[in-house]
Amino acid sequence: MKDIAFGYERKKIALVAHDFKKKDMLEWARYNRVTLSHHDLYATGTTGSMIEQEVGIPVVKLKSGPLGGDQQIGAKIAEGEIDFLIFFWDPMSQMPHDPDVKALLRIAMVWNIPVACNRVSADYVISSPLMWERTPRHHTNYDGYLARKVEV
Repeated sequence: MKDIAFGYERKKIALVAHDFKKKDMLEWARYNRVTLSHHDLYATGTTGSMIEQEVGIPVVKLKSGPLGGDQQIGAKIAEGEIDFLIFFWDPMSQMPHDPDVKALLRIAMVWNIPVACNRVSADYVISSPLMWERTPRHHTNYDGYLARKVEV
């Protein structure tokens, strides 16, 4: 959606952070507060509440990740409602909802949206000039997959 008043393209950004990465996410959001405030933010419950309270910018809060929030974000990606995903996941901890985490990352790849998994990659994405422009998604053609014959 174009912000008519300022002439830039508002992005819909999903923010997710595992427990041991929430501090990193909060510091990153504080540092990028001005840029983030010009976009529409979606987040899993705890991460969204933390950013809204500590950084002072509005966030559409979904369920906590292990309670379905990761899947809600994945659904929004599949419906074209999310432009990119900032997902600070913890590579050193096994999560009880690891299958959901893998599914979220997979769906972001299927629908060809940018994914940043740490502060450096998030900084590269958010500082890109493309943040302010309309950037069409380049979808993979899944017609062959959809037309495949499935034996029952």
